Amino acid sequence: MDPKSAPELPPPIEGTYICCGGNYTTDDILPSLEDQGVRQLYPKGPNIAMPPSVLVLIIYFKKELRSLNRELQLHILELADILVERPSQYARSVEDISLIFKNLHHLLNSLCPHQARATLIHILELQIQRRKQAVEDIKRRREEAQRLLKDSIGTMEDTGASFVLK
Repeated sequence: MDPKSAPELPPPIEGTYICCGGNYTTDDILPSLEDQGVRQLYPKGPNIAMPPSVLVLIIYFKKELRSLNRELQLHILELADILVERPSQYARSVEDISLIFKNLHHLLNSLCPHQARATLIHILELQIQRRKQAVEDIKRRREEAQRLLKDSIGTMEDTGASFVLK
């Protein structure tokens, strides 16, 4: 089959599209907590889209994740106390815990692009290392083959044998 006879590919979808009854967008942007109607518990911090450096961003996220984790532990202990002392008033504490989880989840989702980038860098570094090892192995085997050929030719010349290459 002639590849030129294949139909042209359709243009890539841009903007929004509908799939399985849901509206989706090709823009891979994480909506802010405010856009989702959720109160943000941590300060805005560095601009996530254009960080001064990835290290500063990671340190910021690490600090905020630890802070939210401590707050979550405190609220879970408070919920346990409320369930023991006044079980009918647990709803507010559960809402607070839910809010903390949403903030933790949002922070972790914000780190996904950086994790993907770091993973890709690691994979590429491993590929480079494997290819360098393969090149070194090929060079070593070539040198060994050349040495064996020279030894064979030298042995044949010493014995007076002749050979013809076809």
